[in-house]
Amino acid sequence: MKFVDEALVKVVAGHGGRGAIGFRREKFVPFGGPDGGDGGLGGSVWLRAQEGMNTLVDYRIRRTFRAQNGQPGGGQDCTGRGGEDLYVPVPVGTVVFDDETGETLGDLSRAGQTLLAARGGKGGWGNQRFKTSVNRTPRQSGPGLPGEARTLRVELRLLADVGLLGLPNAGKSTLIRAVSAARPKVADYPFTTLHPQLGVVAVGPLKSFVMADIPGLIEGAAEGAGLGIRFLKHLQRTRLLLHLVDIAPLDPDADPVAGAREIVGELKKFSPDLAKKKRWLVLNKIDLLPPGEREKRCAEIVRRLRFKGPVFRISGATGEGTRQLCQAVMQHLEK
Repeated sequence: MKFVDEALVKVVAGHGGRGAIGFRREKFVPFGGPDGGDGGLGGSVWLRAQEGMNTLVDYRIRRTFRAQNGQPGGGQDCTGRGGEDLYVPVPVGTVVFDDETGETLGDLSRAGQTLLAARGGKGGWGNQRFKTSVNRTPRQSGPGLPGEARTLRVELRLLADVGLLGLPNAGKSTLIRAVSAARPKVADYPFTTLHPQLGVVAVGPLKSFVMADIPGLIEGAAEGAGLGIRFLKHLQRTRLLLHLVDIAPLDPDADPVAGAREIVGELKKFSPDLAKKKRWLVLNKIDLLPPGEREKRCAEIVRRLRFKGPVFRISGATGEGTRQLCQAVMQHLEK
């Protein structure tokens, strides 16, 4: 299934029914008076978070959702039937915005959670509502009020405990393949990951966490360069970021430290809150260097970055160090 994390949808609530004009006509009941009923309420449009959905691709095809109109009122003080509410399913983790104003309407982060997207119109008054002491036979009724209509921008933000950061080919997809059942594409060229991947990492009995892999970031991502900036929003719900650094890049002129600093700079440009999240440094591809040289290279990278948090040395390809990393992540999340 194609992964789509943004869509524009139009929601139109039902109109209220028109009020009725009627008079009581019964034998032996003189001056029966007005008995026109009110119109029914228009149906409302609700968004409901539903488990099992992981994409918004359906809303690239169907873009408009309309609820039922209310029925007009009837004689004998009969109120018209209300229109049925319409429930539109969306994936868990969907954030809803008003596209015209930019206002955030809600965040559907739990299965079954609902959000009122468009309220149905009220039904019009029947003529019995207009009866007064000086107007005993009113011949007027109210029209039903129109329902709300909105254009919504819905964004899916994945629910993950841990997010992976890094330049293209830093080894993020290789790591998530090594520690989970996720099988993202892995190749020796940049941008093999085109959309986010989720993997469940099992650490022990009844102990697991969800890891998210997004496309690699490049310099200028905050201005729209590359693919990663589009998916950075998926890391905003994570509790921990793992910053992967390739200590043995294919390009001998590439500087891992400069690349790591670029990533941090793009995070700050995109969202100061995201840049403040807990971040661990993961030095990857240690299997490509001899033991003596790898320790020297890792120590130099940490020193130049002046990194004060936890540092891990791993190889996603061979699995070296990945178990210790996952156990440390699990302990951090449990706290």
